[in-house]
Amino acid sequence: MAQEEYSLSLLAGQRGVTSAPARSGSDAGSPNRWVAMLLFWLPVLACGGLTGCGPPDPPDELLIALDAASVHAVALVAGLAYFEVRNAEEPWAVHLLRVDLDRCELGLQVMEAPVSEGWKEGRNRVSELVTASGEEILAAVNGDFFTPEGEPVGTEVVNGEVRQIRSRPALAWHPGKAPWMGSPRAEGDSMLSLGWSLSRTDGDGATQVLGGFPLLLHQGSRVGDLGVGERPSFSAARHPRTAVGYDAEENLLWVIVVDGRQPDHSDGMTLPELARVFEALDVEEAVNLDGGGSTVMVLEGETVNRPSDSGGERPVVNALAIRRDKGFCEPIG
Repeated sequence: MAQEEYSLSLLAGQRGVTSAPARSGSDAGSPNRWVAMLLFWLPVLACGGLTGCGPPDPPDELLIALDAASVHAVALVAGLAYFEVRNAEEPWAVHLLRVDLDRCELGLQVMEAPVSEGWKEGRNRVSELVTASGEEILAAVNGDFFTPEGEPVGTEVVNGEVRQIRSRPALAWHPGKAPWMGSPRAEGDSMLSLGWSLSRTDGDGATQVLGGFPLLLHQGSRVGDLGVGERPSFSAARHPRTAVGYDAEENLLWVIVVDGRQPDHSDGMTLPELARVFEALDVEEAVNLDGGGSTVMVLEGETVNRPSDSGGERPVVNALAIRRDKGFCEPIG
């Protein structure tokens, strides 16, 4: 896992790449100098260049939008990078996953909390769902809003099986197809219309759908006032947030978690502030997921953000995972 620490010099176009030791007259031929040169160049050559193994640079527009004071970047696997961006003034702690969907082995998985015997509801911490799902799950965040009875509020489809349909916004994904965000709808008695049609009875073994609310961006524009006028306590107040956006031009999926309700660490964001982050990433489509005390991001089994509940990570009904599976590269009907 390659990691890099960036500073404010990013905004001046400096990427913080370590320089090879300079040659000076007295130590030009010293053993220490040659050891240092060897330690520098071996990983460079192994990576195929100065940036071959490291994470991609965080977009300058993102750092400007967040007025970033520091950035921590990690290349998890080829095509998947994690950024933590800090702003000490607001304050904000923002966690981002950059998923390169040109890597056909990378895709999405909706993970459900199992229902325990004798209980009507199923809830688990996202970290527990990741552990139970195996090493193919690289990262995950909390998913849909849910009822006190433990039911997701929006549409849910897991591995092509339609669990329920609601008119609320949702994120849908299928191997070989671009992520779709919109409001699913039933077609007759047998089909579900997403960005494609899915049989409600037979399924397709592959489609994943997770509900959210509201849509933040559609075709690159904000969707109305994002509920600021109608639901100010939800939309115009700062809360912990989880959201997903898609940049069709670059075929990049961005997953964002914003810590909140912790004045010494991070206040959280309003929905307009969250939409601004996606705009800085050149995202065309974005949807907000459940937030508040549910907001969490897990990388390789470890929670990397700071959940706001006093008890730590909150059990949830489902989660959105980044999965690595070579089977995604094979044509599916």
